[in-house]
Amino acid sequence: MVGAVPKLKADMRVDRTKASGARGRALRIALTSSLVPVSLMLVQCGQSPNPAALAANSQANVQVVAKTNPQVASGDTFEDRFPAPQFKERFPSASESLLQRQMSDFSPKRAVQPAPYKLASLEPQLPYQRPPRDDLTTLISMKSSAFPYFGNNPASDAPFLNISKGDRRGHRSYSGRVFWQDETYNDSRVLVHVPEHFDVRKPGVIVVFFHGNGATLERDVRDRQLVPQQITASGANAVLLAPQMAVDAADSSAGKFWQAGGLKRFMEESATHLARLTGDPNSARAFASMPIVIVGYSGGFLPTAWSLEVGGISDRVRGVVLLDAVYGEMDKFASWIESHRSGFFVSSYTHYTARRDRELMSMLRQKGISVSEDMDGPLRPGSVVFVETGDGITHRDYVNRAWTQYPLKDVLVKMSATPALALTRVAASSPSVSSR
Repeated sequence: MVGAVPKLKADMRVDRTKASGARGRALRIALTSSLVPVSLMLVQCGQSPNPAALAANSQANVQVVAKTNPQVASGDTFEDRFPAPQFKERFPSASESLLQRQMSDFSPKRAVQPAPYKLASLEPQLPYQRPPRDDLTTLISMKSSAFPYFGNNPASDAPFLNISKGDRRGHRSYSGRVFWQDETYNDSRVLVHVPEHFDVRKPGVIVVFFHGNGATLERDVRDRQLVPQQITASGANAVLLAPQMAVDAADSSAGKFWQAGGLKRFMEESATHLARLTGDPNSARAFASMPIVIVGYSGGFLPTAWSLEVGGISDRVRGVVLLDAVYGEMDKFASWIESHRSGFFVSSYTHYTARRDRELMSMLRQKGISVSEDMDGPLRPGSVVFVETGDGITHRDYVNRAWTQYPLKDVLVKMSATPALALTRVAASSPSVSSR
């Protein structure tokens, strides 16, 4: 039993060897049969192409290209297809070069310090400088000017336009002459003059000029009597308002200045216009309270007297100047002088008005008011001056030549020298006024 066991194991090993060998032969046969086609394929790929076939294919390609692109076919060489690079193509141009960097470009950046805060100041840092400008002289239409006027004549309490002819209406004057409304009493313009040195922020004065008979604003007040030039030449901080009265007529009618509050309405409206002309609309309030000096020449006595009597702002009137103009209304002038001792009054006259001027002087002296008869001294609050001029002085030229040449200039200069009259002399030197 012991000997039988090894024999059994040996047989088993023999059988196992035979089976293993059969399987190995089968595996080798299968592997060989699978590798044979692959070997044939590799042998075929490793062979060089047939030159004839390549030539045929190349010729066919050339013919196709020639049909589609003749230019390529005509120069179908290696050099044509692949040109040699030029020198300029090997290196970038200046515009193509990389940006040259400095070492500072790579250094750490400093933080930008914010600008320090500034607090708004309640007071200006620099003094105000008024923009430069030239003298301004212009004509402005104003509703509150003397004309047109459709009210009553206070002397007769009858309508001012007391005559008609068809559709036209007119006024028959004391002399019996008729002046038609559409020709004589229809001009509402006012001559306004603002000197180049005028400063509304400083104490100043508004000069209201009532021209005489037979005058126009352009021909007489501006060009012949030189009223705007006298205002500028005085160097005073003053502006001018000269309403057109009866146009070129021997008539002294006051128009709207006859009415109660007429001067007040005129000054209120003019304040708006003056503020606009001086470039500061906010200055209207300053103009609305600025002192006034009324100048009446010849027939201008009538609107002057009524403005003092019923104008509504007689307290703003700082002075009255009459140039050969006391033809009547002495009671109105005397009343204003007596009740306004802070103002001044000047009347210069020729022999034409000498009688009435002397009568007015007598009335004032009877009221205890001191009267001077020369213009040599300064003008002060309460000054009352009467000046008689010689025979060589003519009424027509009186605005240019009275007790002195350019009397309006002289009055404003004397006012400027008196601080109590609230005027400031702003011009360092007064330009001369050319004579006409």
